[in-house]
Amino acid sequence: MGHRISGRKLARSSGYRRALQRNLVTDLLDYEKITTTEARARQVRPLAEKMVTLGKEGSLHSRRQALAFIFSKKVADKLFDELATRYAERSGGYTRIIKLGPRQGDGAVMVQLELVK
Repeated sequence: MGHRISGRKLARSSGYRRALQRNLVTDLLDYEKITTTEARARQVRPLAEKMVTLGKEGSLHSRRQALAFIFSKKVADKLFDELATRYAERSGGYTRIIKLGPRQGDGAVMVQLELVK
């Protein structure tokens, strides 16, 4: 039935799935736009929103929490310096999903996940 079960398995073990999510969030914050499948984008979106919220808090504790999730210190610095000031007046909804159509090889629905300007 699937009651009280959140998230998608994405056909991966838990460690590989967490690493995939961390990679996607790190790349999204670095490049501000990534192309991926719809299922991955929907799984990663709340995590990216949480990272931006941590960046807006700006405390030492939130910086350490972000660094525990984001792979690159350079991206974490960008999050706390550049992105936090950009979204200072915004109270949520930092990302946008735009559907691109099916992938050529297997027909998976591709989307563009991007940070709102």
